[in-house]
Amino acid sequence: MQKLVVLSGAGISAESGLGTFRDSGGLWENYRIEDVATPEAWHKDKALVLEFYNLRRKVNNAAEPNEAHRILADLEQYFDVHIVTQNIDNLHERAGSTKVLHLHGEITKSKSSGPNQEKAYYDIDGDNIELGDLCPDGYQLRPHVVWFGEAVPLLDAAAEIVSEADLFLVIGTSLNVYPAAGLIHSVSNSCRCFAIDPKDIPVGGRFTHIREEAGEGMEQFRRLAAGL
Repeated sequence: MQKLVVLSGAGISAESGLGTFRDSGGLWENYRIEDVATPEAWHKDKALVLEFYNLRRKVNNAAEPNEAHRILADLEQYFDVHIVTQNIDNLHERAGSTKVLHLHGEITKSKSSGPNQEKAYYDIDGDNIELGDLCPDGYQLRPHVVWFGEAVPLLDAAAEIVSEADLFLVIGTSLNVYPAAGLIHSVSNSCRCFAIDPKDIPVGGRFTHIREEAGEGMEQFRRLAAGL
């Protein structure tokens, strides 16, 4: 069975009603990125950061997977599908995908804000993390997300997965966020590469570019994949 590796970004979840930062004038839900998605923001105003992610978690929990998510899950019947996603939502899993690596964390989980924060993650009961919610080591719980300015712990694991791909698909990402965007350079010379995006994106000439939104693009990719 051929290995299909998918690098997904916010564009695949936009059709489920989840807003993207780069399409909203530098705002997420009317919050400035510098105020809610950096370590400095956390140290300055933990309550504001928690409020922002509690809102995003509520929106995530109310959203439903769209056709693009469902087609990717269906492709597991024909390919060994591995999804490397920049998204913190859980729509891939809820659509039925079974091998999903979240580069930037998961909105439905929390972790310690202390020095051992990459050691353990905790499911969130409901929508909210509140001030005073502590992990077992006594530190305030924070969202399990990688903020701007933080290292991406799973980057090496993702690069290894991409390097083993027979087919590689980029969908829903402008490839402007590094280091995640650099994963396209980990594909092998023999890998067949595809990209789904209605706009120009910097993928290079070896990629077959399907210029459609996520849902229609995945329909076209499924037809292409049937002949591979």
